[in-house]
Amino acid sequence: MTTSPFAELDTLFRSRRATIGIIGLGYVGLPLALVAAEAGFPVRGFDINPRRVEAINAGEQVIRYIAADRMKAALADGRFRATEDFSGLGACDAIVICVPTPLTRQREPDLSFVAETTRTIAATLRPGQLVVLESTTWPGTTVELVRPILEETGLVCGRDFFLAFSPEREDPGNASYSTATIPKVVGGDGPEAGALAQLLYGQLISRVVPVSSTQVAEAVKLTENIFRSVNIALVNELKSVYAAMGIDIWEVIEAASSKPFGFMPFYPGPGLGGHCIPIDPFYLTWKAREFDIETRFIELAGQINTRMPYLVVDQLAEALDRSFGRGLAGARILVLGAAYKKNVDDVRESPALKLMELIDERGGLCEFHDPQVTALPPTRRHPRLSGKPSIPLDAAALAGFDAVLVATDHDDVDYALVAEQARLVVDTRNVFARLGLAPRRLVRA
Repeated sequence: MTTSPFAELDTLFRSRRATIGIIGLGYVGLPLALVAAEAGFPVRGFDINPRRVEAINAGEQVIRYIAADRMKAALADGRFRATEDFSGLGACDAIVICVPTPLTRQREPDLSFVAETTRTIAATLRPGQLVVLESTTWPGTTVELVRPILEETGLVCGRDFFLAFSPEREDPGNASYSTATIPKVVGGDGPEAGALAQLLYGQLISRVVPVSSTQVAEAVKLTENIFRSVNIALVNELKSVYAAMGIDIWEVIEAASSKPFGFMPFYPGPGLGGHCIPIDPFYLTWKAREFDIETRFIELAGQINTRMPYLVVDQLAEALDRSFGRGLAGARILVLGAAYKKNVDDVRESPALKLMELIDERGGLCEFHDPQVTALPPTRRHPRLSGKPSIPLDAAALAGFDAVLVATDHDDVDYALVAEQARLVVDTRNVFARLGLAPRRLVRA
């Protein structure tokens, strides 16, 4: 009697004999590949970047917060291997898509990476495979974009192969939660696909949260990040209002946080960064137009957060004028921190990059120091900054700058030295007050 594709996958997942293929070995795919290998599954990682593949197979630390020893251990027993040869996808029983979903210059979803990856999978698709999309996108993408491409092969979703969506929830640098301990939301295109995806992730992640469909799972991720975007925009707006009144927003938030219910602290900053919060809300606003619905609240939050780097540079210029009787033109500015958040080396959508460009555009001479980022990688939005190196942070260097602008509050920075040596500090992260340090001139932006 012939075993059905569902039954075959069920057996392979339960016995951990299924080969898992993960496409995209970045901040989402690589941690997941290691977790799967550590759970005992054979794992094949696929990436279009040959240098990255080579570095991974050599056991190099390609992501700062993933220890090289952990990489080498996964490689040593043969459970994990990276490749740029996508013909091997046909040998995988489960394929997880972890590719970027950026925005176009018109702030519309760019699903070209998802579409192209799906076509690559279709080239070797066979009965008895589970395909899971993890890339953040608008509700409906899995069944409206991915499924039709795969079914062009003549195979039928839910009968020959199975399709699911499970949003990535990576939080780089989080010491409390890792890939294996962050609950995993899973939605299948049909009950059998949902059951298989739950079974697979249940072998890898401490807790699986099943939902009724791929659309619900897609909406979960957008809701999480819209929630953060809107609340960060709120405190950014409150910061401007309270500053005009002579009230310290940081003190307000600290006191409000003492309430044990009904309040959750969010903090202002120089703008939003990372691969999620600045981008994901616009996936929903774009999709909502299809239903003639305006997402004014979400779009307003995006506008407020996008304006923050401009406001910070205005505050920097005003601080220079008040302190030294000069503006930004010709001033030497050290931006402290280039990563989008503390203690990581990820600069995607980092507001620090926009700050540097704005300073340059206004005639300032801008350098940066970041202990996590040795040089700025190429980016679509900031090509002029590509290759710009991080300078050393010492007394001699600080003496050459008119102001230090804190954009990212990494822990491994000598803030006492900055407080002692800097002529002017503009702090967007409240790090000096938190540490009890008092620079000679401090502006809390």
